[in-house]
Amino acid sequence: MPDTPKIPLGKLLIQKGVISEDQLRIALIEQKRAGEPLGKMMIALGFVTEATMREALSENLHTPSADLNSLVVDAIALKLIPKEVAKRYRVFPIVYQRDIDNLVLAMSDTSNIVALDQISAMLVQGITISPMLANESDIQRAIDQYYGFELSIDGILHEIETGEVNYASLGSLSDEYSQPMVRLIDALLADAVQNGASDIHFEPEQSFLRIRYRIDGILRQIRSLHKSYWPAMAVRLKVISNMNIAETRAPQDGRISIKFSGRQIDFRASAQPTTHGENIVLRVLDRQKGIVPLDGLGLDENELTLLKLMIARPDGVILVTGPTGSGKTTTLYSILNHINTESVNIMTLEDPVEYPMNMIRQTSVNESAKMGFADGIRSMMRQDPDVILVGEVRDKETAEMAFAAAMTGHQVYSTLHTNSAIGSVSRLLDIGIVPDVMAGNIIGVIAQRLVRRLCPHCREPFTADAVERRLLGLPQEGHGGHDGRSDGPAMLYRAVGCERCAHQGYKGRLAIMELLKMNAELDELIGRRASARELRKAAQAAGFKTLVDDGMRRVLEGVTTLEEVSRVVDLTDRLS
Repeated sequence: MPDTPKIPLGKLLIQKGVISEDQLRIALIEQKRAGEPLGKMMIALGFVTEATMREALSENLHTPSADLNSLVVDAIALKLIPKEVAKRYRVFPIVYQRDIDNLVLAMSDTSNIVALDQISAMLVQGITISPMLANESDIQRAIDQYYGFELSIDGILHEIETGEVNYASLGSLSDEYSQPMVRLIDALLADAVQNGASDIHFEPEQSFLRIRYRIDGILRQIRSLHKSYWPAMAVRLKVISNMNIAETRAPQDGRISIKFSGRQIDFRASAQPTTHGENIVLRVLDRQKGIVPLDGLGLDENELTLLKLMIARPDGVILVTGPTGSGKTTTLYSILNHINTESVNIMTLEDPVEYPMNMIRQTSVNESAKMGFADGIRSMMRQDPDVILVGEVRDKETAEMAFAAAMTGHQVYSTLHTNSAIGSVSRLLDIGIVPDVMAGNIIGVIAQRLVRRLCPHCREPFTADAVERRLLGLPQEGHGGHDGRSDGPAMLYRAVGCERCAHQGYKGRLAIMELLKMNAELDELIGRRASARELRKAAQAAGFKTLVDDGMRRVLEGVTTLEEVSRVVDLTDRLS
């Protein structure tokens, strides 16, 4: 049967086995209510991913699709389409092919004839347009990223000081004039998200307000403003995070949910009274960053296979350990996302729920409503779960309930604050879990740290000296490295700094991990309260690689530096 006629989108997705008849029915009801395109509605409901929808539409419309995430921008193409036009018609110029006078244009709706006509009329005569299908959120993100930042913070500050309206900061789509303070907060939040900040700190001092972003785990001062700005800014932040604006002497918590570049970003807000006024810190919760595919965690092949074996075991406890801000939640969500299918009932108990996920029953711990971790697990057990995630094991009662759930045939995931995978055993003993309960019920422990990733554009190669060779476990002379790399393992990289990484030398972060899979010997050692040294010896005999080993692997790969690894783990043992 020829596939030239267009099949209705819903029917096509059912044929491909992407959605069910029920899901289509729900999406159609919602579409009627919201008046949005069916594809957009299905993405919003979580029935399909944007990438799947793009491929289906591309097949249905016989139009090629474009992935804007791996884009190399053509400066000439950008000049052909003004930013206002790109925003109005949701298009993004990908490349201008000079030899055939053709502009390749990413569009969220390639059948929008009006947009194509208007853009054609605006272009120099003779230039043809080749539309390509792209996700709307990707187009909006590309516009914000490559056309320069739309809200000028300096312009808004000038406007507050002088009273002159800065029309450039109003944005091309908003006709009505909004309060400059409202736009200033929006601009700062958008700027933080665009710079990849994980936290935003508003810190009042005696005579000025300091604004700092935490980028790649390191705090960076962004601006200093006069203290007269702060009262109005603090009120605006409290209003959007649903805090009490009249309360300034007690700590408060709140939550902000805003759409930037077509995607939902949540912020967890915390206000703390200090000597110079209220200190407000926002934690950025970007859902897209929160879930990484399992093979995107950066584990080597053997460790990834080991992790998949650990996840495959039907009952027992898997612990993820590390200090605050070491990416434990991200790892747990990635594991849950990997096992999240219709055949598994996953339930979570968190404090609070950070990243909403489809098909997973997520509950926030609420001490005021008498719903702590232990009570939560107790009530959850009556909900017929297969997998339980407990945000954190912090006391004896929670730990006992978690192990009780594992003993009754459930898979339990949780986090624990310890320095290493081996250290989790003594931590659980310390909490009050008896060795007999631990032995046989722990599937494995993952310990992790985050290190900054070297900027690939400006990193500089150098030859390792004698001390560095010892740390890396390389022979002192020649290139006879244990990893057998052809380019000579003595070649390391150092951070330099360029425009692309804001002169930091690093851009982005990666996790270094150690995976301790329990076996019969380790269970026996735990049962008789063996020391950490004995446990480590037995684990290493079974092929256990420590955080330091994984860190050294990443240094040899050229993706981070020895300085970065030594910042998060102790390397002194390697020199002894």
